[in-house]
Amino acid sequence: MNSQIDFPTIRAILKKAFEKLKTAQIDFANNRFDDSVSRAYYAAFHAVSAVLLSKGLHYSSHSQVIGNFNKEFVKTGTFHSNVTKIIQQLFEERQTGDYDFDVYITKEEAGKNLKNAESILTECREYLVKLGMPDL
Repeated sequence: MNSQIDFPTIRAILKKAFEKLKTAQIDFANNRFDDSVSRAYYAAFHAVSAVLLSKGLHYSSHSQVIGNFNKEFVKTGTFHSNVTKIIQQLFEERQTGDYDFDVYITKEEAGKNLKNAESILTECREYLVKLGMPDL
């Protein structure tokens, strides 16, 4: 099974996830909370996309990625049920931060989103390492 998994592409996607997380941390440290939340969401989005690719699954829309991650990994018990809720909240707050011009993300909200994204990346990396991907 491991020989069929495209680990080089998965590693590239996961690397991008960690780059987005780093940007989210920098934005948070510089009080750019809307941008921090946006980058935190994309860090989680790329991480779950990498996990989906471990099953040969790739989707073009955000809702397809979230929905199929839920179907393939959360409903099967591979990932905890709160992961879908966290990703959905990250998505919604990214929408607010990116597109709502009269509402701003607070420091507390951004901090929570950053921790949630970090948690998802950790879980996804650990899952992929168990499948045989060399750790980053």
